[in-house]
Amino acid sequence: MAKAYTHDEFDSLMEMVDKVDIRVKEYFDLAGYEKWARMSAHVNRGWTMTSNIAESINVALVSARELPIYDFLEEVRKMYGRWNCSNRKEASHTYIMLGKKYQEILTLNEAMSTRMTVSLFLLLYHRLKHLHMVNDEGRHYTVCLLEKKCSCGRFQVDELPCPHAWVVLKSKFLVPEDYCSDYYKPKSVVMTYEVPVYPLPDRIEWNIPACISKEVVLPPKWKRPPRRPKKKRDKLFSELLQKKNQHLCSIYGQGRHNKRTCRNAPRD
Repeated sequence: MAKAYTHDEFDSLMEMVDKVDIRVKEYFDLAGYEKWARMSAHVNRGWTMTSNIAESINVALVSARELPIYDFLEEVRKMYGRWNCSNRKEASHTYIMLGKKYQEILTLNEAMSTRMTVSLFLLLYHRLKHLHMVNDEGRHYTVCLLEKKCSCGRFQVDELPCPHAWVVLKSKFLVPEDYCSDYYKPKSVVMTYEVPVYPLPDRIEWNIPACISKEVVLPPKWKRPPRRPKKKRDKLFSELLQKKNQHLCSIYGQGRHNKRTCRNAPRD
């Protein structure tokens, strides 16, 4: 339901959930569809459906969390500086029209469009030259190139030509990249990392205002709970099930063998 592109698809999946347990549907209603469903979002989520980026940052800062607050913040600043510099360099040396991820999606949509056909009647005689009908294995979809929309919902939500739009663009000898969002192009990625992360001077050279230096920092009101602080995230049930049923090599992380039988392990 979170990845549904149309209301009909969303409602069909919701009916299946309702048959399993009506309390789940009530919970979704209370939470608000716009907070988790791509179709009901007030803004374009830009393909972001999970909090994986936050999990990645947490993993990168596991060792830094043991440091005092100043040293911790300094490690965060240096890490973001490295990432910013690396991403800006990679984007500035990209000479394709789209980013790698979105170019792959566009190529996949092109491959899926090979089984589709465009209605020649609409293509030649319809008054609205930007409106076309595409036949996809018996189902008909309407594509509007002027508004960059398709009745399947993917063209306007993803802001990339869906397979139905691809076959129309191919029939008119148009460039698909011209109908993609500018956010997917390398120039936009370069602009994202234009703001540099400046290095900080030594603490001795800091110019701290008097109102800040005189402020007394009190200890926290809450005590640390017993036991060792938690460092690892709670894994999904599917991850636990996969790990339980599959033995992975500790050297290369591949399945069906272990460290002792690994062919890529260094030999004495």
